Amino acid sequence: MSTSLLLRLTYAVCLLGGAATHVAVLVSHGLSWDYGGVPMLTRVFWASLAFLDPLAALLLLVRPRIGLSLTLAIITSDVVHNTWVEWWMGLPLRMFMNWMYVSQLLFLFFVVATIGIAWRGTTSAQLERSHAV
Repeated sequence: MSTSLLLRLTYAVCLLGGAATHVAVLVSHGLSWDYGGVPMLTRVFWASLAFLDPLAALLLLVRPRIGLSLTLAIITSDVVHNTWVEWWMGLPLRMFMNWMYVSQLLFLFFVVATIGIAWRGTTSAQLERSHAV
C-alpha cells in the first residue's frame, strides 16, 4: 500500500468520524435544532458537514486530488468556523478543553503536514495508469 493511499484512508476515516457526529446530531435533534442559540449560518454549515464529510471521504478514493482539496477546505473552514463560534459565544479558553475541537485542530495540523505527500502520490499513480493504457 502506498503512503499516499494510507494517508488518504486515514483522512477518510477521520472525515467519516466527523460525519457520524453530525449525522447523530441531525438524527437526535433534526434540522431545526439551534445548538443553544448559534446563528443560522452556523447551523447550516454544521448540518452540511453530515453530507460533505462522506463526499470528501469517497472522493479521496475515487478522485484523489479533488478529495484532497475538499478535505483541506473542509477541515480548514471547520476549525476557523468553530474557533469563531467559541469566541462569539464568549468561551475562547473552553475550546481547548473540548476534545472535539482539539481533535479537529490536530486533524488540521496532520492534513497540512502530510497533504503534500498524499498529493504527490496521486501523481505517480495517475502517471503509471496512463502509461499502462
